[in-house]
Amino acid sequence: MRHPLVMGNWKLNGSKHMVNKLIAALRNELSSVVGCDVAIAPPVAYLDLAKHHLGDSRIDLGAQNVDTHLSGTFTGEVSAEMLKDIGAKYIIIGHSERRIYHKESDEVIAEKFAVLKEAGLIPVLCIGESETENEAGQTEAVCARQIDAILNNLGTKAFENTVIAYEPIWAIGTGKSATPAQAQAVHEFIRGHIAKHNAADAGIAAQVIIQYGGSVNANNAAELFTQPDIDGALVGSASLKADAFAVIVKAAAQAKQD
Repeated sequence: MRHPLVMGNWKLNGSKHMVNKLIAALRNELSSVVGCDVAIAPPVAYLDLAKHHLGDSRIDLGAQNVDTHLSGTFTGEVSAEMLKDIGAKYIIIGHSERRIYHKESDEVIAEKFAVLKEAGLIPVLCIGESETENEAGQTEAVCARQIDAILNNLGTKAFENTVIAYEPIWAIGTGKSATPAQAQAVHEFIRGHIAKHNAADAGIAAQVIIQYGGSVNANNAAELFTQPDIDGALVGSASLKADAFAVIVKAAAQAKQD
């Protein structure tokens, strides 16, 4: 049985004061919640501080990006080994903002995926379509292409102990959201696409955690998480408020217990 994961992506937000205050509030809000894994991904400058404040809590540390190299003359980059050394567990790659603003290709993201797997870290692979692609009926084709960059190079087994975050780009920060039925249909497609790549390893697809990465909030969380192929969420702005984030985590935990 898959265990849902709710992960907060803090993006380019934070300060020492915020890290201290927000993590303290999260630890309090989530102390009694069971049945859902939880992680946060602060900016890289605050990872060590966040790890310190997380202490022995049940909240795991994540990061927002990784370089394809392990060391060398790559100014400003952060390696998988560094993230592992600092205590990070989940690493976001392929986020739409990285694909759009930093021109990261499917091939580069596949390289990052491979580096993380080699280091024993858990990739959180973001995939999803733009509004134009959605309106053109290309959702499945775009998701398949982004997944195939991994499948065709590393095979189905690479998706063991891996997280996928389906993020319809048109629903990020816009207030729009796919309906639970629409999101479920795409999640089901993603799982099926991985399963059909290699019949011998088809069972791996059933164990992949597939999060919803569109706009998740108190109004739609419960219904989203009752869908059979939606395993939690990758949360943006709502993760910066402990009470809002806690509502989403509790909804994911409750949905899988019902």
